[in-house]
Amino acid sequence: MTLLTQVGIVGAGPAGLLLSHLLHLQGIESIVIEARTRDEIEGTIRAGVLEQGTVDLLTELGVADRLKREGFVHHGIELRFAGRRHRIDLSELTGGKAITVYAQHEVIRDLVQARLAANGMIVFNANDAQIHDTETDAPRIRYVTDGQSQEIVCQFIGGCDGFHGMCRESIPESVRREYLRTYPFGWFGILAEAPPSSHELIYALHERGFALVSTRSPTLQRLYFQCDPHDRVERWSDDRIWTEFRSRLETQDGWKPKEGVISQKSVIAMRSFVCEPMQHGRLFLAGDAAHIVPPTGAKGLNLAVADVRVLAQAFVEHFRTGSAERLQRYSATALRRVWKAQRFSWWMTSMLHQFPDNNPYQRRVQLAELDYVTSSRAAATTLAENYVGLPFE
Repeated sequence: MTLLTQVGIVGAGPAGLLLSHLLHLQGIESIVIEARTRDEIEGTIRAGVLEQGTVDLLTELGVADRLKREGFVHHGIELRFAGRRHRIDLSELTGGKAITVYAQHEVIRDLVQARLAANGMIVFNANDAQIHDTETDAPRIRYVTDGQSQEIVCQFIGGCDGFHGMCRESIPESVRREYLRTYPFGWFGILAEAPPSSHELIYALHERGFALVSTRSPTLQRLYFQCDPHDRVERWSDDRIWTEFRSRLETQDGWKPKEGVISQKSVIAMRSFVCEPMQHGRLFLAGDAAHIVPPTGAKGLNLAVADVRVLAQAFVEHFRTGSAERLQRYSATALRRVWKAQRFSWWMTSMLHQFPDNNPYQRRVQLAELDYVTSSRAAATTLAENYVGLPFE
């Protein structure tokens, strides 16, 4: 069976779903294919910090009703080191901008609902996907669903299938350059049934390593601490985990986290990755298919949103005027923001984590950096501007 559409989209994560909805609102047809089931994409629990621009865009598109009701707006963050607490006032430093804590899988749920309500076509359980003829004016996406081979013929392909997807690998090695940094630590993450320990995110540097506290709901907390990337969750009892958090988060004023039953434990690997270019022929990469950042800077989902906003505008210009100018500039435009986010994420990560080769000198430099950020308005503004989100273009 062959389906015809204007834009074929591989991947029903935030990038693919948002791209499809942006195009729909401009009268451009698309079909999204996804290897997983709807339950799987909506049920994969992932944290989410949304920049001001991301919230504004979702609101503009009419898909932010639940976000407004259930998201936690944070006007600042706390940096904690040497037993002291220091608040960075994001809103005051950026002219009123803020961030919203709202999980990525909730964004996916909202976008799936919006696409289906608009009669958008999402093909779940699309297995063995391959793309062909991307250097022609009729690229194709082939896949298998319910045991039947299917094909989508389109004018452009949006490669939104994540880091492990096949779209990036479809760009010839001769024109593809990849930049990768793998970190020598991971994050041990938990979901705890307890009231909020803090109404804003806490980023802590401790001699035992980094720790992060965030709120998921009035009764759920999401917390992380730096760990060996090969660590196993079964080695960590609840008592041992809370002992570790109490140690890493301790302050001179006696602050302690709110503790409760731990309902989820996981170890998250840390890496930075960028693929250049983000386009080849009529294939355009977006989101994790093109780049990964460590979660320290809270940029992953927001970069995906920024990518597809730029890409959707380029598609709209092409279908309305026939001009390919924005499409030709897509990769260069997107990569400017990608590399700024890479820089910020690396800076936050290096400032707040203990590296295996850290010596006393390097630790003192980290403390000096944190002292500067929390005592200089100019330095704090730099952090705040990046954290709430740089302009899309």
